[in-house]
Amino acid sequence: MAKRLVGKVALVTGASSGIGEATAIALAEEGARVAVTARRRDRLEKLAETLAALGAEPLVLEADLLDEAEAQRVVHETEAHYGRLDVLVNNAGVMYLEPVAEADLGRWRRMLELNVLSLIASTQAALAGMTARHDGHIVNISSTAGRIANPNAAAYSATKFGVVAFSEALRREVYKHGIRVTVIEPGAVATELRDHIGHAATKDALNAWADSMRQLQSRDVAEAIAFCVTRPPHVNINELLMRPTDQER
Repeated sequence: MAKRLVGKVALVTGASSGIGEATAIALAEEGARVAVTARRRDRLEKLAETLAALGAEPLVLEADLLDEAEAQRVVHETEAHYGRLDVLVNNAGVMYLEPVAEADLGRWRRMLELNVLSLIASTQAALAGMTARHDGHIVNISSTAGRIANPNAAAYSATKFGVVAFSEALRREVYKHGIRVTVIEPGAVATELRDHIGHAATKDALNAWADSMRQLQSRDVAEAIAFCVTRPPHVNINELLMRPTDQER
């Protein structure tokens, strides 16, 4: 089967593990040149070896995307290195779950900044080039928590509802420039995301819930992303909601 992203350049944030890592590989397999960014350079360098073997000419960009200037820098450096950016996958994020009454507001502030403001900053940085070429694709990773708000997930759901709303408003602003926008909403995925939870009781309960089912794997979500960005230019998959078969809510 012909590779469908030959000649395209992709940037994947939060690429040092999980969905981001799997997505970088999936896009490379489709022929894209791939830039990857995260804080853990050692993991990015290891991923770059895999990407290079696939012909992806990888660019490693170590960055802390909590800083919106860094979120914009990685986009500009990708464009400077390859001469363009065709696909931006905004995957970087954290999940801090705890009851509102006990919430660590500093932790929640960092989550809001990374999950929402950083995503917006990277997107903003990519728009000028995509608009000039009348082509481009922004993929934002949300969650089923962006559809259903559950106890102990108030702020996390707020960030993911925000990603969905931002993505739709953005789509309506940029479709006339040939830019496509997709929001991906996975359910339970077997990644490191739950390791971030600082509230012990909530973490234990969520892990027990996730362990009770056959969870999505990072590759499952990556393949969904690859499907969306390889559609013909006249097709925009606006939202893709996916859950494990065993997940009810």
